[in-house]
Amino acid sequence: MADFDDLLTANREFAADFSLGGFDGIAHAGIAIVTCMDSRIDPLRVVGLRAGDAKIFRNPGGRVTDAALEALVLGVHLLNVSRILVVPHTRCAMTSSSEEELHQRVGESAGQDVSWQRFHVVADQVAALGDDVHRVRSHPLIPDTVQVGGFVYDVDTGLLDQKF
Repeated sequence: MADFDDLLTANREFAADFSLGGFDGIAHAGIAIVTCMDSRIDPLRVVGLRAGDAKIFRNPGGRVTDAALEALVLGVHLLNVSRILVVPHTRCAMTSSSEEELHQRVGESAGQDVSWQRFHVVADQVAALGDDVHRVRSHPLIPDTVQVGGFVYDVDTGLLDQKF
């Protein structure tokens, strides 16, 4: 259990002045963001938001997966979401590696064959972003009144570049 002592200590410090108790859980700014799990991305601060303002869904590559769509539908219908940002980023491992390269690297780290695991690499990030934005916009449970945009976040400058 000592493996997590540093994090539990930090959590107690965080909880000492915790102000979100009793929060209703809706997206107060009406925003949902689908982005990558990359630790260089602070999805709320990137667009000037703070805790409670947005719903965040993260995965490798920032793709609109079935699970992301599920979250977006719930966000739109139950959690006040009226604008959706799909935000992959520059220098993403999912765009700079092939499926075979990731199989090799993970397999070496795991010490076993991982060819059965799919990593969903992205050959063309902008084309994939366009597909993802279309997937959200055309979903039968995402109304046309919901604004959907596709952006690429530059991890070296902090800027968003709207593509769709």
